[in-house]
Amino acid sequence: MIISTPTARELLTIAVDVAREAATTAYRMRVEGVSVAATKSTVTDVVTAADRAVERQVVAALRQRRPGDAVLGEEYGAGETGPAGPDGVRWILDPIDGTVNYLYGLPYCAVSLAAEVAGEVVAGVVRNIVTGEEWTATLGGGAWRDGQRLHGSAATDLGQALVATGFGYDADRRAHQARVVTELIPHIRDIRRMGAAALDLCLAAEGRVDAYYEKGLADWDLAAGGLVAREAGLLVTGLSGLPAGPDLVLAAPPALHGPLHDRLADLDASGGP
Repeated sequence: MIISTPTARELLTIAVDVAREAATTAYRMRVEGVSVAATKSTVTDVVTAADRAVERQVVAALRQRRPGDAVLGEEYGAGETGPAGPDGVRWILDPIDGTVNYLYGLPYCAVSLAAEVAGEVVAGVVRNIVTGEEWTATLGGGAWRDGQRLHGSAATDLGQALVATGFGYDADRRAHQARVVTELIPHIRDIRRMGAAALDLCLAAEGRVDAYYEKGLADWDLAAGGLVAREAGLLVTGLSGLPAGPDLVLAAPPALHGPLHDRLADLDASGGP
């Protein structure tokens, strides 16, 4: 039996349909009122009932369309989907990226869904739950928003760069990250902290911020937004030759990547708790 691996475009079509339905559910639940269902790493790291409901909805939709695929979600992990099927497809989901923003009614939260084939992310969509803005990418096919191809920032001077970042929930990690920001900010235009990693990566891809870095991202934070950033021409890496991952994610256009990388390395941005 010959197993036909789906194309990145086919997987993106599924991802977009599923993410749009999920964002509609999340928006409706926010309008109806949202409650904290649990906490994770700290008492400030919350999970809402909507996080769980949206993840269940996405998993059910993916099972209906592609029952042999694996799904990795933030709230339920690998769930009951098991390993990737014969064609090696795994979906990586953050049902609500920016949960604290969502809880507070701030319009900076998103559904993030990516498709990975044989360990490589090939398609991804990030959809803002409140505004409906939507970013998509396929491996080798570019990054897009509303029919516009994205090319990242044209900035070349780190001193004029607007840099986005984020902070963890652990108090010791926050203290380390605050020290990094304190030392970094004299060397850049300014810092922005919006509170949703997938959206930060998409804004960097679009050039609405010049660069982005953060320590502590999980696969579901990075998968879709990271592909959008890379396909927009950004370098998405860790520090000192390491790949982007939990130690650090740095997304920046080539002209800014080197100087920002070196500054962050000097500040031990990937260190600390």
